[in-house]
This record gives sequence, structure tokens and C-alpha cells, in this order.
Amino acid sequence: MKVSVEQGDEQFLQQLHQAGSGTVQDLCQATGVTATAIRHRISRLQASGLIERQTVRAGRGRPHYTYHVTDAGRQQLGDNYAELALLLWDELRGIEETAVRERVTNRIRQALVSRYGVGVVGDSLASRVDQLCHSLSGHGFRVEVDAVGEMPVLRETNCPYQELAQRDSGICELEQQVFEQVLGTPLKLASCCRDGHACCEFHPVPAG
Repeated sequence: MKVSVEQGDEQFLQQLHQAGSGTVQDLCQATGVTATAIRHRISRLQASGLIERQTVRAGRGRPHYTYHVTDAGRQQLGDNYAELALLLWDELRGIEETAVRERVTNRIRQALVSRYGVGVVGDSLASRVDQLCHSLSGHGFRVEVDAVGEMPVLRETNCPYQELAQRDSGICELEQQVFEQVLGTPLKLASCCRDGHACCEFHPVPAG
């Protein structure tokens, strides 16, 4: 269930999630906000169960505290699918007839390709990845492109199917297949929020 939080707190939660964890000082430097404001946000988000504090002891010095996003916080950042969607996915995966299950899954895949692939028509892979990123952003995904390396990386900064993915990795496989079909190239899911990573990264697989 999505918790009602202030817009600034949700942005702060997203920044902490992307960082993985951080001290108050780390978060001050990352956000440009005062320590007092950071502590107020931490208190609110801790009270909501969206972040947790961890005590770090190093040597003989005083311990310090780091903060990280909880499972509830990651779900807050996702698109929080309704119970009906979870039930429908369970029913789909429970279809015993293989041919029927695959036919329904293929129709869902094609529907997602049609939904997210609109406007993805670039001649180069880099332009298609940018266009897919723009399309996904328009549908509420928190996504970005890392163009530093030789090939562009599509990165989801939080899982759009958090609760569903925790129950069944099949949704991750389906999403990868959709992106591959839209982009016209095989992808490797190099990191995944389901496995505890801070983001999901889809790396194009070089030919050969």
C-alpha cells in the first residue's frame, strides 16, 4: 500500500535508493540540503517505515549511522500494482496447458511492445534506447540512459513491478523480452532490484 508522503520526501527517498545507503553528511552533500532538513525527512520516512537506520562501528571511534530504503520504501517508489494484477499474474502462471499459457503470455508481451514501442524508430541503437527511455518515462517509469560506455545502457532506478517481481522473476524476463523486441537487439539484465541491487540495468549484447 502506497504511503502518503510529501513530494520532497519522495524525491529524497529516490536519491537515497539510488545511492544505496548514506550518512546524514553524505545526504547533505548529495542533495544540497542542510543537516537539519535531512534529519527531519529521515524522521518522517523512518516513522512511515520507508527507511531504516544501521549502526556502523569502525575501530575504536564512535559509531556512526547510515540509512537505506526498506522493502516498503522500494514498493513506494514502484508503480504499486493492485491486488487484481497480482491475482491475474498468478492465474496466468498457473495455467496447466503449456500452449494456452504461452499464447496468453505472448499476447501480453505484444501488448506491452505496442504500448512502449510507439515512436521507437531510430536508425541507431543509441537513438532507439533514448526513444524507449522517453516512452517509458511518459508511462511513469523512473528510467535513464547511461551513454558513457561503447553501448547505451537502459537503467530503471527502481522496479516498476516491485511486489510482483518479489513473487515471480518471470515478470523480469517478460520485461526484458519486451525491451529486446522494441529495440531489435538482445539484452542482458546485468543488475536487478529483485536481487537487492539499487537499479535494473539492461545492457545490449554485442554481436558475436
